[in-house]
Amino acid sequence: MKSNFFESNTYFVDEKVNFFRFENLYQIYDGNGENIGVIKQKLSVVQKLLRLLLNKNMLPFLLEIRNTNDEVEATISRGWTFFMSKIVIADANGETTGIIKQKFKFFTPTFKIYNASEDLLAEISGDWKAWNFTIVDEFGAQIGTITKKWAGAMKEIFTTADKYNVNIEESYKNQENKKAILSAAITIDMVLKESK
Repeated sequence: MKSNFFESNTYFVDEKVNFFRFENLYQIYDGNGENIGVIKQKLSVVQKLLRLLLNKNMLPFLLEIRNTNDEVEATISRGWTFFMSKIVIADANGETTGIIKQKFKFFTPTFKIYNASEDLLAEISGDWKAWNFTIVDEFGAQIGTITKKWAGAMKEIFTTADKYNVNIEESYKNQENKKAILSAAITIDMVLKESK
């Protein structure tokens, strides 16, 4: 059965906290509250040891986006970083489909999303304390949001600070860009919240 992981326009991200917080795990739900997959952090033994000694926000990471059939849909990876992050998004075949670069703008986190040729696709910026972000396309038009505001049935399910949602306008149809946007949303959590 073909996966529909990236066909949704609304994603609910539920972080699962593991013992010692070595590896991050996120359950992903669509707008109907149905689980459509997970995002798993992959760490080697050496990386686990380094997390005990060094600041996590400077360490490399690798995340796998997996559908409900446990098939890899995409990966998100970052190398060593000391100030600004550059994150690479790859498809199931390991081909780069997007690049995310973190920028610093007076305490406002900004993430620019590029395609593999480094043409600008979108930008995410906002208030990390309130966890309220806006997603705009390359022309500056809003195409989505990342927020912790809940509606409907999901309000009853997700009530803690480790949950948030990514909403992309229904008119936005580019699947590769949507992959990068969803990946960027999870990257924001890794880079900002995990560095506390």
